[in-house]
Amino acid sequence: MTHASPTPLSIAVLGIGMMGFPMARRLCEAGHRVFAWNRSRPKADRLQPFGAEVSDTPAQAVALADIVICLLEDGSIVESVLFEQGTTGGLRPGTLVIDMSSIQPRQARDHAARLAAIGVSHLDAPVSGGTVGAEAGTLAIMAGGKPADFERALPVFEHLGRATHVGPHGAGQLAKLANQMIVGITIGAVAEALLLCEKGGADMGKVKQAISGGFADSRILQVHGQRMIERDFAKRGAVAVQLKDMRNALTTASEIGFEAPITALFEQLFAQAADHGLADLDHSALFMELASRNGMR
Repeated sequence: MTHASPTPLSIAVLGIGMMGFPMARRLCEAGHRVFAWNRSRPKADRLQPFGAEVSDTPAQAVALADIVICLLEDGSIVESVLFEQGTTGGLRPGTLVIDMSSIQPRQARDHAARLAAIGVSHLDAPVSGGTVGAEAGTLAIMAGGKPADFERALPVFEHLGRATHVGPHGAGQLAKLANQMIVGITIGAVAEALLLCEKGGADMGKVKQAISGGFADSRILQVHGQRMIERDFAKRGAVAVQLKDMRNALTTASEIGFEAPITALFEQLFAQAADHGLADLDHSALFMELASRNGMR
């Protein structure tokens, strides 16, 4: 149950998609004044029954906001919305912009510096937990920026999930990349192991049951492993998005002089899965790419 905030804030939410809608709805239900903007307005209009005020432009949405939350597709779209569509002109000095999109750390640092130049604070605070976590308010929130700005954001974060301040500007995005690296690589490990068992004559479902609770257990084994067993690859987190995350991780690794051979291998595997028509399936569909290599599809 979301409780009303003792001091309601004015919050603009830019991007009312699969994540933005449930997160903005929770902020409405908590008693905050929410200004919603989305490129296609009907998606934002869905928030009106919950009390949100829908804006025609991002600049209009941020004009009265204490806090601005971005939930946009990638770094180039965040850049366009913030700096090319008049939004900065609508921001008041002292506003806090919380970018909860998943973008490159370098982009987050650049945005923070450009906003600081006009007296606007910034946190990069990407999330993990998907639409289920967004609806339940149980997201893992990884925040980069100044400690004082993180403290200021806590009354917002408390309605969305569990927030951790992980370092300076860009560090939130680094933590998100770490999360996505572990997710993508572990999906591959689970898929390859289960397929080996099936090829050798064992029951995949029974193998999953046998190793549950042991050292190899994980959320990925339980959730994605079950999807593999059931051949249920309806999109929750897409192969295409996982591939984007692996590429962002490799770009960042290159920028800081870090060698990431495991991530590089999985970037190739997810790229091949996308090339073979799996891009819009769930990222657990890497299983299908590995199955087809072994004549098991």
